[in-house]
Amino acid sequence: MQVLVRDNNIDQALRVLKKKMQREGVFREMKQRKSYEKPSEKKNREKGEAIRRARKLARKKMVREGLIADPKKKLMDDKKKAMMGQRGGAGGGMGGGGGMGGDRAGPRRSF
Repeated sequence: MQVLVRDNNIDQALRVLKKKMQREGVFREMKQRKSYEKPSEKKNREKGEAIRRARKLARKKMVREGLIADPKKKLMDDKKKAMMGQRGGAGGGMGGGGGMGGDRAGPRRSF
């Protein structure tokens, strides 16, 4: 595996390398090889992966043919609506779920 470093930008090269390794499945394989996997467990895992791949391909084909709606678009719209609802009424303070948690630590300490 080879990554070109442009303009001495090592951070960008590392990001590209990690992405390539992720696509190749290097991290996944390292995680699997940390401990022994019984042959029966390996067979069951590979069978499950094959089933998931087949279902994913079938789902993509059905979306392409227009038999079912694209679930990703719906999820994005729902997520945007939820985000807008949180920001609108919160006003940036508590209740929005944001921040570093500093505003929540104050009232707990009552000495």
